[in-house]
Order: sequence, then structure tokens, then C-alpha cells
Amino acid sequence: MNFESFAQSLSFFLWSTFVISVILGAVVNKTNFCTMGAVSDMVNMGDYGRFRAWLLTIAVATIGVSVLEYMGLVNVSETFPPYRANQFIWIENILGGVLFGIGMTYASGCGNKTLIRIGGGNIKSIMVFVVIAVIAYYMTSPFPDSDKTLYSVLFYDWVNPLAVSLQGNQDIGALISKENTQTMRLAAGLLVAAGLLFYIFKAADFRSSKDNILAGAVIGLIIVTAWYTSSNINIKTEDASYSMADYYAEWDMLADSNEGKPASGRTLSPQSFTFINPIGQTFGYIKDGFKPALLTFGLVSVFGVILGSLFWSLVTRSFRLEWFADFKDFMNHFVGAILMGFGGVLGLGCTIGQGITGMSTLAVGSILTFVSIVFGSAITMKIQYYKLVYEDEASFIKAFITALVDIKLLPASMRKLDAV
Repeated sequence: MNFESFAQSLSFFLWSTFVISVILGAVVNKTNFCTMGAVSDMVNMGDYGRFRAWLLTIAVATIGVSVLEYMGLVNVSETFPPYRANQFIWIENILGGVLFGIGMTYASGCGNKTLIRIGGGNIKSIMVFVVIAVIAYYMTSPFPDSDKTLYSVLFYDWVNPLAVSLQGNQDIGALISKENTQTMRLAAGLLVAAGLLFYIFKAADFRSSKDNILAGAVIGLIIVTAWYTSSNINIKTEDASYSMADYYAEWDMLADSNEGKPASGRTLSPQSFTFINPIGQTFGYIKDGFKPALLTFGLVSVFGVILGSLFWSLVTRSFRLEWFADFKDFMNHFVGAILMGFGGVLGLGCTIGQGITGMSTLAVGSILTFVSIVFGSAITMKIQYYKLVYEDEASFIKAFITALVDIKLLPASMRKLDAV
């Protein structure tokens, strides 16, 4: 897709993102696609339907990315955020994933689900949105009259030395073969996707679940569509053709003035959906007076998903205003939002951003974050369950150890509370 000017390319980029996001919001609302709900069904009821829908989304996105990358039609190695970066931030992936998993459990849903619930009339989720927005913004942006961020104050000094510098990209294909990376990425992607598809469709009840199959297939294709669109927007000049990010880097040489110049070039790189950092961008956009230069893929996608969910809620007459049941409910959501704000930025994404978009690149950091999110959510649900059933008899330590036994990370002999 070639455009005559940067303004035309940016307009197409943002409007196409908005349209795709509206579709995403409507589909997620219609199918009740919920990653926290998937973990809850799996942990509390032994129902793997929605978890398989999540895995189907990953499989579809991985197939699409692997094939298109092999054909040279998408670029998922120079992305925003940098999923395949040669800096392997394993401690941030684990810590961020666990914090996010705990947070989304307390807040009744992940970042994407928060947007869906806002569109459906859930006022509780507006509070969650605001808390995530402030924390995510100041995790990456300096405090007023300062050069310090939440990340630099709380995390940088002890997590940065633990990062591992790799010789190349951190995705599975690049790690297996540095000489034949392109082919290996295709083979690894198709192999991983085939394994997932076998596991997903061997369940007869899933094969008969239209909503779960629809959610997995359509959302996976939406992720691929965003990758494709953001990778193929170019600006033609007299001498060459530039991607938006490259044009931005050469702005002084190529543009006549700074009119229409975005605030950052990083957000013009190839990308697909993620929601915690974009929710933070929303806070910055409002704080700085709705400057057009601050409009990004992520920011537009936030509004698009809310609108798509609202549209489906109104069409199906499922729009319902909902408020906190009591102060405890408020505090659970408040604490959950704080943890998601920190965790989503630390881990470079949420259940969508790392759990699907990042996973489609087969980056090791994304896989680690995905597993950590599921673990954090599952262990929290188990602890909550045992605390509810046993009340005063179940200390946190007893509930925690028993939860680890339940998810088979400790031997049965260490069980502290009887299974219920």
C-alpha cells in the first residue's frame, strides 16, 4: 500500500486500525471471549472450552504470521513493542506476567475485557481503566518536572542487570538456526500451530461450540490483519519508498515542515493489538490536550474496541449499568488495576498483547509471559477458593501450598487443606 504523502499514509493507518478494532470489540462481546474467564473455567470447573478458544486464536495468528513472514509480507522482527528483541528480559516477563495474572483476577478481567465491559455499561471498569492508565503512563513517561518514571524508580536497578543479551532475535526459529532463520521460523510456526490445533479440536465439545470457534478464528485473523496492515504502509518519494517509521527517522530530509509529525516514531513500527500501554497512552492524550500528534495505533484501538462492544451491546440489548457491590468489591478492582498497570508494562503486554500478538511471533519472552499470566491467575483463583471454603481455618500459606498441589507444582503429600 503506497501513498503519496505521510499524511495520507498515517490517516489510512489510523482509520484502518479503528475499523479493525471496532470489529474486534463486537466479536469479543458477542462470543464472550475472555482470557480470565478461560482460566476461571479451567481452574474452577474443569471446562477448557474458552481456554481452547484462546489457544485457537494463537494458532490462527501464528499460522498467518509464519506464512506471511516467509513470503516477505509482514515484518514482525522490528516491532512495537519489540517482542523479538535480542535483550531477553526474562525476569520482567515472569514478574510482569504473574502480576498481570493476579491483577486481572481481582479486577474481573484483563485490559481488553475492561474495554469490552466499559462498552457494555460496566462503570466499575471505568475505574479500572483510569487506574491502569495512570500507572501504565508513568511507568514509561517521567513524572512532572522530573526525569524519573515508575519503572526507573521501582524496577530498573535490579531487573536490568538480570537481562540476557542474545546474539540474535529471541524467537524460536532464530534460536534454532541462525543460518536458515527464515525457513526455520516457518517450520516452527506451523509445527507449533499444528500441535495446538490437534489439542484444541480433539475435544468433541469444543468442535460443537460455534462461539468459541468463531472467537478463536476471527480474533486470530484480526491479529494477523493488523500485522499485515502495519507492515505494508509506505510513502512514495521521488527517490524511494519509505515505511512510516523510516520516513519519520528521515523527517528533516523528506518533509517540508513539522506539520503532521507524530510525537514518536516507535509507534509507527509494525504492530498488532495490545492494550495496557495504549490505555496509558490514553491518559497522556487527555492530559496533553488531545493533540493529534499523540494519536497512535494503540490509542485508536482502545476507542475502537469500546465502540465495537457498545455497538454489540446496544444491538443485542445487553447494555447494563453495573456498579460495585460493596467496598470490598471496589478494593479488589482497585488493587487488580494497579497490578495490571505494573504487570502489563513490565511484561511488555497483556493476555492479548503477549498472550496472542506476541505469541504469534514465537518470541520466548512472549511464551514466558503467557505462561506466567496463566499461572498468576490460576494460583490466585485457587487461593481465593480455599479461603472462601475454609474461612479462618485456611491461612494464606496453607491455601497457597494447597493451590500449588492442585496445579501439580508440588507433590500431593504437601497438601495442607482437603480438596473440595
